[in-house]
Amino acid sequence: PPRSTLFPYTTLFRSVITPNVYNFDLWKTSGHAAHYKENMFIFNVEGQEFGMKPMNCPGHCLMFGMRQRSYRELPWRVADFGVLHRNEMSGALTGLTRVRRFQQDDAHIFCKPDDVQQEIEDMLKFIDFVYGKFGLKYEMFLSTRPQKYIGEKATWDEAERQLAAALNNNGREWKENPEDGAFYGPKIDINVFDALGRKHQCATIQLDFQLPIRFGLKYNSAAGVDATETEERPIIIHRAILGSVERFTAILIEHLAGKWPFWLSPRQIAIVPVGADQFAYGAEVQAVMRNEGYHCDLDNSSKTLQKKIRDNQLAQYNYILVVGKEEVENKTVNVRTRDNQVHGAKTIPQMLTELKQIGRASCRERV
Repeated sequence: PPRSTLFPYTTLFRSVITPNVYNFDLWKTSGHAAHYKENMFIFNVEGQEFGMKPMNCPGHCLMFGMRQRSYRELPWRVADFGVLHRNEMSGALTGLTRVRRFQQDDAHIFCKPDDVQQEIEDMLKFIDFVYGKFGLKYEMFLSTRPQKYIGEKATWDEAERQLAAALNNNGREWKENPEDGAFYGPKIDINVFDALGRKHQCATIQLDFQLPIRFGLKYNSAAGVDATETEERPIIIHRAILGSVERFTAILIEHLAGKWPFWLSPRQIAIVPVGADQFAYGAEVQAVMRNEGYHCDLDNSSKTLQKKIRDNQLAQYNYILVVGKEEVENKTVNVRTRDNQVHGAKTIPQMLTELKQIGRASCRERV
C-alpha cells in the first residue's frame, strides 16, 4: 500500500463501513460474550439475541475472512469511523469525555509477523505528529496480560516483547502497566494531559494474536520461486489515535480554551455589516468566502456595531470582517481578529490570499 505524502511515516488505509448490530453469535465467536457482555446493549429479535457493536474488530475480521488472502495483500489496513455503543454505568458518564454512544478513528492492520515492528513504530511516530500538532503532552504505557485472558501465555509473552521493542526504538520514556491489557492481547496506552493537567486515555495500539484464531483467519504464504504455499495466521494490530472523537474534542476545548486554530476552527470568519444598508454587500462577501471553502457567518442582527464586534470576538471567530459604507464603495473589508487586533482595510482578493497563506502555515505549525 502507498505511503502518505503528508505523513511519510504512515500508510494509507482503506475506509470501510460495518453494521451497527450483529447477531450475538458473532460476539460469542470473538469472545466478547464471555468477557464484555455486561458492557454491551443487548436486545431480542424473534427469539434471538442481538448486540450493538462496542468495537469494530469482529466486523473487520469477517471482511478479511470473506475470501482467500495472499501474503502479497499484507499488511491489509482498514479504517472505520462507525458509531459504537457501550453500556457505561450512569455514574461514570462525564460530559463528552465518557459517553454511551461515540465514534473512534478506529483502524485494524492484518499483517505478517515480520511486519509488526515497523507498523507499530510508524504508528507511534504518527501519534507523536498528531499530538504535537495540538501541543498536547502525553505519556505511554505498555499494558500487559490481565488475569482474565484468552490464548496461550507464550503467545502473550511474544506480543509483549514486540510492543516493548517498538517502544524502545521510539526513544520516548514509557512505563509498564501490569495486568491492564485487553483480554485478547497486550496494548500500548497513551494518556493525554489537558490544560488543567488532568489525564485522559486516548490513543491505543493493541497487538492481537487471538481474534485471528477465533475467526479462523488465514493467508497463503510462500517464500521463494519453488516454495510450496502454506496457510498462516495473520496478526491483528488494533489502532486508534484520537480514541473517542468526542473525548478528544472535549480535551481540545479545554486545552485551547475555545480558541481554535484557523485551519480547524468551526468559526473562521464573521462578516459584520455596520447597518442594514450593508447587509447585501455582506452577503456577497460571505458567498465568496464560503465558495473558497471557509466557515463564514453573516451577523445581520440589529445590535450596535461595537456590540456585534465584541460578541463575535467572544464567540472566537478568528477573523471579523467589518463592512460599512466605505467598504461597499471600495469593495473592501475592514479586518480585525478575535484578540481585537485591527489590520485595516483589504480588498477581497488580498484577504483571500492572506487566508490561504495563514491556512497553509497553520497546517505546518503546531498549535
